[in-house]
Amino acid sequence: MSDATDKIRAARDLLLGLAGQGDEARARFEWPEIAGRFNWAIDWFDAIGRDRDDLALWIRDEDGAEEKYTYGELVTRSDRLAHWLRANGVGKGDAVMLMLANQVELWDAMLAVMKIGGIILPTAQALQDYDLEDRIPRADIRAVIANPVDAEKFAGIDGPILITTGDADGRWLSMVEAADSPAEPCEVVTEVDDPVLYYFTSGTTKDPKLVVHTQLSYPVGHLSTMYFIGVRPGDVHLNVSSPGWGKHAWSSFFSPWLAEATVFSYNYTRFDAAKMLAELEDSQVTTFCAPPTVWRMMIQANLGAKPSALRDIVGAGEPLNPEVISTVEHAWGLTIRDGYGQTETTCTVGNAPGERVKPGAKGKVMPGVKLQIIDPDTGEESRQGEITLPLEPWPYNLMSGYLGGTPTAQADGRYHSGDLVTVDDEGYLTYVGRTDDVFKASDYKISPFELESVLIEHPAVVEAAIVPAPDPIRAAVPKAYVTLAAGFEATAETALSILQHAKERLAPYLRVRRIEFSGLPKTLSGKVRRVILRAREHDSAIEVVDYRYEQFPELRG
Repeated sequence: MSDATDKIRAARDLLLGLAGQGDEARARFEWPEIAGRFNWAIDWFDAIGRDRDDLALWIRDEDGAEEKYTYGELVTRSDRLAHWLRANGVGKGDAVMLMLANQVELWDAMLAVMKIGGIILPTAQALQDYDLEDRIPRADIRAVIANPVDAEKFAGIDGPILITTGDADGRWLSMVEAADSPAEPCEVVTEVDDPVLYYFTSGTTKDPKLVVHTQLSYPVGHLSTMYFIGVRPGDVHLNVSSPGWGKHAWSSFFSPWLAEATVFSYNYTRFDAAKMLAELEDSQVTTFCAPPTVWRMMIQANLGAKPSALRDIVGAGEPLNPEVISTVEHAWGLTIRDGYGQTETTCTVGNAPGERVKPGAKGKVMPGVKLQIIDPDTGEESRQGEITLPLEPWPYNLMSGYLGGTPTAQADGRYHSGDLVTVDDEGYLTYVGRTDDVFKASDYKISPFELESVLIEHPAVVEAAIVPAPDPIRAAVPKAYVTLAAGFEATAETALSILQHAKERLAPYLRVRRIEFSGLPKTLSGKVRRVILRAREHDSAIEVVDYRYEQFPELRG
């Protein structure tokens, strides 16, 4: 094993040994110092996995069909694919777009492209031909690996080498042929600062930017994510996330394999909360990560008894509201631990295993992470402000930059996350909202998340998004776009019930003043695009049909 392997293992083992001792981990953990040539797929995955029969990947479908692969099998499969890719013109520095589902070929390809020094661009299958026509040239894609079902999307795109998981067809080479390539180990050809991953951001407020990660920033930087999740050697870890988004790399690739655990993937055509709950028991899942929307759906489906093997549960992708945490805790005796990070980073803030959870708080800074909270108005450090990362020295688990010239830092030499938080005396951070989303009403600052957390506690509300609506007296008032739960109708009675619920739980200046029952526009990753809702409120061509606080006499006084 290489010196880099030993350093990663030492840092990993320190964190594993300090589970439940978050403050001690923060004080003692240091990122492994790795310099020169390094390749995570070779220096870590191959080093720990070659000839090993522990289960690395377990894929199960809703109909019960399943595939299992050991660490040793994935080493061999990815070695063969790496040599086959090289033989077909893909090499160091080449960007490879992966448009794949949760299937073994996805994990094979991520390892293989990394081994040859290529750059992986995971891509959602929901993208259409017009999306690809924009993204392929922006990322300078050398090759594409996709399933036959998506082949037509690339029909009008010239340039990339096209590789299918099915049979060779016209321009499409067949990945199946890689099985005949030699299973010889690959040599390290990459440096620590070489790019290894591209990700397009979710684009909730503007066009997606293209994030660049190095051989260290995500592959080794996810030690912080491993600590947050609580995954340990031998665990079975299930993460509800689609390929194409950073969260998939967080919890379905790097973190479990850094811990030498099993990545478990449960595939379904349409999400069924009851089936997911049954699967947690049947597959003896030990650690589970799901976004708040999934947790709410499982609560509505009746949580039942705690899955017997389940030990650690976390949420990510959106803020968790206290009601969800308390409901699951009452049913299962387990506390959902919230965490925070971005496509640009690994997990930077979280409620670590064994630490006291403050409902509504994101937790504390993760081991190895140095951040500062800056008041956007004064530029000074504050107890309430924006999460920033000073760039001197460059943070270990931060991207190397954006591709295409978008600056990483502002003039103050910091990476600005765009996320606002408050910090209490014990170091717990509570999410306030995006800098783009916070607005003023009657000269008070309004955090959409605070209001949304109250609204979704009402039984009629599945989802809610708060935006400022123009008002002749207050300049702007909070307006809620609400998606209703099954069994509720978009009526004045429903609106009154929700407004009354909010009135009883919010200060007067925070009260929701308007409600519109509507589906919420979302990014491909499922995040609400408030920018569209805000624009809608100012579009005179759109006839707004909403219910207003002032129209209900019952709310007066």
